[in-house]
Amino acid sequence: MLPLYFRAATAADVPALVTLVTSAYRGDASRIGWTTEADLLDGDRIDPTLLRADIERPRSRVVVAGTADAAMVACAHVADVDGQGYFGMFAVDPRRQGGGIGRAMLAECERIAGHEWDLPAMRMTVIDVRDELIAWYVRLGYRRTGEVLPFPYGDTRFGIPKRDDLRFEVLHKPLRVAG
Repeated sequence: MLPLYFRAATAADVPALVTLVTSAYRGDASRIGWTTEADLLDGDRIDPTLLRADIERPRSRVVVAGTADAAMVACAHVADVDGQGYFGMFAVDPRRQGGGIGRAMLAECERIAGHEWDLPAMRMTVIDVRDELIAWYVRLGYRRTGEVLPFPYGDTRFGIPKRDDLRFEVLHKPLRVAG
């Protein structure tokens, strides 16, 4: 893996971010990698207007990872939500998955939440039928909380479900030792 650099996304990055996130989760291109949701959802994975709002709001950062040969190979959103880190919109170019880029991106977002913002924990939501993805997060220190949230059926900004049993499971990881 080429060395990664990280930077905060700007509004000018929105079109490229939408393309990257879509390629990792939707359609046939996403099937190259292991993060595809193509069997679960059609349509958009990210709404450009919501993405721009995430980039512009305080204590919210869309992080972009690049390499010497590509300006954007991964992205994720980290934010302070109610005094805890929230991790989402995580995408790695499907052609580059499985090489450590995702692990490095997650670590960078944990560093931002824990060290820059001094937040005690990180939370995320994952579609609960994504067993392989949840297992990956568990190996990286996240725990299943048992808390589930409804999937936003009817809101096509987040995709068009192909199933009627989708919901989100909340995962949690402490970022510092209580003491």
